[in-house]
Amino acid sequence: MNYQESIAYLESLGQFGIRLGMERIQQLLFVLGHPENQVKTVHVAGTNGKGSVTTMISTILTEAGLRVGKFTSPHLVRYNERIQINEKEISDEDFAKVLTTVRDFADDLVKKGACEQPTQFEILTAAAFHYFAISQVDYAIIEVGLGGLWDSTNLIKPLVSVITNVALDHTKVLGSTLEEIALQKAGIIKENVPVVTGASGRALPPIQVMSAVKQAPIYVYGQSFRGEEVSSSIERQAFLLKAGTNYTSEYEIQLPGVHQIANASLAIVAVKIVSKQDARITEEHLHRGAARTKWPGRLEKISSAPDVILDGAHNPDGAEALRNALDKYYPEKKRCFVFGMMADKDVDEVIRILFRPSDTVFTVRADEGPRTAKAEDLAERIGSTAAASPVGDVLQAYRMACTKAGTDGIVCVCGSLYLVGTFKAECD
Repeated sequence: MNYQESIAYLESLGQFGIRLGMERIQQLLFVLGHPENQVKTVHVAGTNGKGSVTTMISTILTEAGLRVGKFTSPHLVRYNERIQINEKEISDEDFAKVLTTVRDFADDLVKKGACEQPTQFEILTAAAFHYFAISQVDYAIIEVGLGGLWDSTNLIKPLVSVITNVALDHTKVLGSTLEEIALQKAGIIKENVPVVTGASGRALPPIQVMSAVKQAPIYVYGQSFRGEEVSSSIERQAFLLKAGTNYTSEYEIQLPGVHQIANASLAIVAVKIVSKQDARITEEHLHRGAARTKWPGRLEKISSAPDVILDGAHNPDGAEALRNALDKYYPEKKRCFVFGMMADKDVDEVIRILFRPSDTVFTVRADEGPRTAKAEDLAERIGSTAAASPVGDVLQAYRMACTKAGTDGIVCVCGSLYLVGTFKAECD
């Protein structure tokens, strides 16, 4: 396959949707020679923040002069974003090559009746492991796609497991309570492998119990370590990371919002655990890598006058983080939103958390997929909370929001990573 054909192949697999289970990916990785066992890994799960943590860990290790693979999802604009080495997306040529290899093995398995057709995410997971193995990376930082226990990435034994947090999302698949979802996330915990987590409240005990069962040392944000804000703006934050009685150090990050102080703390502690086995990773690398980390589409400021913020918050927990950040950095500013969501998300709760009566919201379709909420439906549901109008396309809505906000206001494009991706493709 060439690049265009490989993309068409992936798109064709979308019809199989989400099918949790390990049989297909086990068979696929077996015939590929178990590439997942050929590299050292860090595994990152969680409801929100796992992309930020994955990226910061990858950036810090890259800063140490190491060869570092990173696997994340979803992408914003191109599938290539999901598979990177040292912060560079896989080339179109290499993408086509590894996809061709994985497709051929998958087709052969299906033809022989060894397994059902692997899903799109399983094909991408296998392609990432294969690419990292043949590229001989020093480390691969692997973000869980969904949940943890039955996720196709969960065939690795990492050096450290990270569970960022647990909130209600994907409840039809992962469970209807925080405890049930936490147990799914805790499925990535392996025997004697350290666990770093930002989970709290009712979500924490299932993770602690699983850690005890697996005899895995656990480090809990707010207990074993914590981050304390020193200064904060939409462009940059400084915070003190305190771990036990022996470690206090000030870090700077480009990721705004108090939730990113927690995420950065998780990433740094995870790398410190890795560094105990690798003298190439120093304290200087921790600081430089943390300061250099960028993660598009998460409170990302792309222009001024008006300030334009992109954020992929798609569930109540993410909406609360976005609302808190807007209240912190723009308490008195006029706010205009370009807003689109997936219909299977908790739309009403996100609306309740995110918007003020004084806000103006232009609703759009987040993308053209079947899961996408209609702009008219979103505007109707927002109507009792803030002024909302449906708009035909994202570019038109963005122009209307900029006009309404004026040079002193802000424009926030939010509600879905799919929408952020659509915006970047059409409006950047």
